[in-house]
Amino acid sequence: MGKIDELIKQLCPDGIQLVSLDSVCSFKRGTTITAKKAIPGEIPVIAGGQTPSYYHNDANRDGETIAVAGSGAYAGFVSYWDVPIFLSDAFSVEPCSKVMHKYLFYYLRHNQQKIYALQKGAGVPHVHGSDISKFKIPLPPLAVQKEIVEILDTFTGMIANLQEELEQRQKQFEYYRNQLLVFKDGKIKNITIGKVGDIGKICMCKRIMKSQTNTVCGIPFYKIGTFGKDADAYISKDVFEEYKKLYSYPKKGDVLMSASGTIGRTVVFDDKPSYFQDSNIVWVDNDEKKVLNSYLKYYYQIAKWETQGGTIKRLYNSLLASTEIIYPSLEKQQEIVDKLDTFESLISNIKQEIELRQKQYEYYREKLLTFE
Repeated sequence: MGKIDELIKQLCPDGIQLVSLDSVCSFKRGTTITAKKAIPGEIPVIAGGQTPSYYHNDANRDGETIAVAGSGAYAGFVSYWDVPIFLSDAFSVEPCSKVMHKYLFYYLRHNQQKIYALQKGAGVPHVHGSDISKFKIPLPPLAVQKEIVEILDTFTGMIANLQEELEQRQKQFEYYRNQLLVFKDGKIKNITIGKVGDIGKICMCKRIMKSQTNTVCGIPFYKIGTFGKDADAYISKDVFEEYKKLYSYPKKGDVLMSASGTIGRTVVFDDKPSYFQDSNIVWVDNDEKKVLNSYLKYYYQIAKWETQGGTIKRLYNSLLASTEIIYPSLEKQQEIVDKLDTFESLISNIKQEIELRQKQYEYYREKLLTFE
């Protein structure tokens, strides 16, 4: 950032001026349109979400546009467009000649959480231009803004490229997973077609009552909403030890699976002290004489689940036990797993790289836009 520091010293000897947004920007509402009235086309319609609501054949904003969602769960979400768009349930922030569009966009995104905090309304939350008009924005000369934008563009470009690569790798993984686990061509011999219940007993943990949990400390208790994430509830060590001894409990390597909501999400149990919500999180007590747990993890991703329930789908134990599973010899299973593990490792590495670049971007954005 040496060049920026030099420019600031040279062009702003008295420091960077802070000005209110409404002194350098105008705020313009979009034009209401519904999906029924939209004529199919390629123009994104920007309304209350983080992505286009649908597409239209006409635009009401051209060139660079900074759009702010007007209502809904994401009211206040800031997006940048350099293609024609149709602005509907949103408003645009249009800077004067002293402010670069992209510089303004990065400033608003830097303050995204503050903008979300401005949501109003008892029913559907909304944010208006007047709500952010008094925000103070540092206003360096255009030469400094340009340097800041170029640095931040570099990071966002790297992140975008990595995300594109991640998407391609995920597609490759899904393609080869389906090729390896859907046995249609008969090339693999000694295929067994059975039921999940044939390879082991369906198990679940003992029911934990809400009164037995707390939100502070203890043994992590994973509910369906926190399965595969960070626990937000805990049980005492005494209850954990008692229930682990008396009732079903997974062994290291068992494949835990969601049986409610999004069916088939998996976590390979690592044997760390933890407990799991009964009926919503289940596993097969598998001794791996027929099917490797590592193979089972991947097969769950393509299994055809027969569920019951309305809004929230449920996979009852009897339905899980009767689900068809196709598997080759243990040796061939391991070969398939090794290939899919390679793809998973590549995907994991890209995700880690994206996370690193995102942190770098946020660090530099903070440094560049606060002028400290």
